[in-house]
Amino acid sequence: MPPSAPVTMSATLAADEALARRRAAGERVLSMASGEIGLPVLPALRERLEAAAGENAYGPVPGSPALREAAAGYWARRGIGVDPGRVVAGPGSKPLLFALLLAIGGDVVVPVPSWVSYAAQARLAGARPLPVPILPGEGGVPDPDRLREAVVAARAEGRDPRAVVVTVPDNPTGTIASPATVRRLAAVARELDLVIVSDEIYGDLVYDPSTPAETPALHAPERTVVTTGLTKNLALGGWRTGVARLPDGELGRDLHARLVPVASQIWSSPPAPVQTAAAYAFTEPPEVTARIVASRRLHESVARAVAGHFTAAGAHLAPVRATCYLYPDFTPVVDRLARTHGIRDGDDVARFLGERHGVGVLPASAFGERAETPRIRVATSRLYGETEEQRLAALAAPDPLALPWIRESVAWVGEAVAALTA
Repeated sequence: MPPSAPVTMSATLAADEALARRRAAGERVLSMASGEIGLPVLPALRERLEAAAGENAYGPVPGSPALREAAAGYWARRGIGVDPGRVVAGPGSKPLLFALLLAIGGDVVVPVPSWVSYAAQARLAGARPLPVPILPGEGGVPDPDRLREAVVAARAEGRDPRAVVVTVPDNPTGTIASPATVRRLAAVARELDLVIVSDEIYGDLVYDPSTPAETPALHAPERTVVTTGLTKNLALGGWRTGVARLPDGELGRDLHARLVPVASQIWSSPPAPVQTAAAYAFTEPPEVTARIVASRRLHESVARAVAGHFTAAGAHLAPVRATCYLYPDFTPVVDRLARTHGIRDGDDVARFLGERHGVGVLPASAFGERAETPRIRVATSRLYGETEEQRLAALAAPDPLALPWIRESVAWVGEAVAALTA
C-alpha cells in the first residue's frame, strides 16, 4: 500500500481542539488561534434556512441557478461581472480551492506567509507548493519579481508550476496588497501563463470600504479564478458554502469542464437548503449589508485595541486594514526575549502565551515561515462574547471596548504580552 499524503492536521483546527479540551478540563483559556467568527446567525438567514429544510434533492453539481445568479450579481457590483454559467458553488470555499487545484493540475505558487491549507492542499492534489515571499506589509500576494524568478527556475528544473494562489485581503497578516502589486502580479501571471486563484473570502471585511482590496480579476480577467463565501463576512462557517468565479474565454470554459466533474466525484452538489439561504445573502438586501457593516466595525475596534498591546511591547506590526487577524513580529525585541525567557522564535512565543497565560495563538511556522521566525498570528474574532446576547450587544455597541467582557479579554491579552516582554 503506498504511503499517505504527507499532510498534518490543519494548525488552526488542531489548536482549536486543544484549547477546547483545556476549557473542558476547567482551565481558563482565550482562543485566538482560529479564524472562527464568534457572531450569531442573522435572523433573516436563519428563517430562510428553516423554510428550505424540505429541499432534500441533490440538485445541479455546480449549484442552483438561483445561487449562481446571485453570486454573479454580487461580483458584478464589484466590477467583475460574470455569466452565471461560469459560477461553481461548493460546500465551502476550502473544498472549492482543493477541487480547483485538482482541475488546474501542476505545481502551485503560494505566498509566504499564507493560510495553513494552501500548501497542504497542493500536496494532497499530488503537486508541490512553490513558496515565494510577500513584500513587507503586503500580505497575501507573492512578490511579483521573486515569483517570476521562482517559476523560471522551477521550470528549468523540470517542474510544472501552473497556478499561483493569492489572498486579498490576507490571512494571516490582516494586510492588503497594493493595487500596484496586484497589477504586477497579473502581468507576471500573463507572461508566465499562470492561473491566478484569488481567495477573496475576506473581501467584505476591509475597514475602509472606500478603498477596497483590488482583485487581480480586474487586470487579468482571462486567467483569474475568484473564490469567496459567507464564512467570514456573515459568520456562517458551519453552513459550509462557497462560490468560485471562473475566468472568461477559453481557459474558463476548459476549467469549468474539468472542475464540475471533480466536484461531482467529491461532493455531488452543495447542500440545497444552505444554497437557498446563501442565494438570498448574495443579493445583499439591506439587513445583510447592515450586519456586515456592524461586523466590520466590531472587528476593527477590537483588532486595533489588541494590536496596541503588541506594539506597546515592542513588536513590529504592519497597519491592519482588514479582517480580524494580527501578525506581530518580535524581531525588534527577540534578544530581550531570549535573555529573559529563552524565547527565540514564534513557536516559543506561542508556547509562552498559551502555557503560561492561556492565550492560544499560532506561530509563524504554521503559515510557511522558517522555524526561527519570531512572529505569531493572532485572531481576535472570538473575543465578542460567550453568549448570543453578548455577541449581539457587541455588534450594536457604539464602543465595543466599553463592554465588560470585551474589555476583560483585551486586557487579558495585554497582560500576557506585557509579561512576555517585561
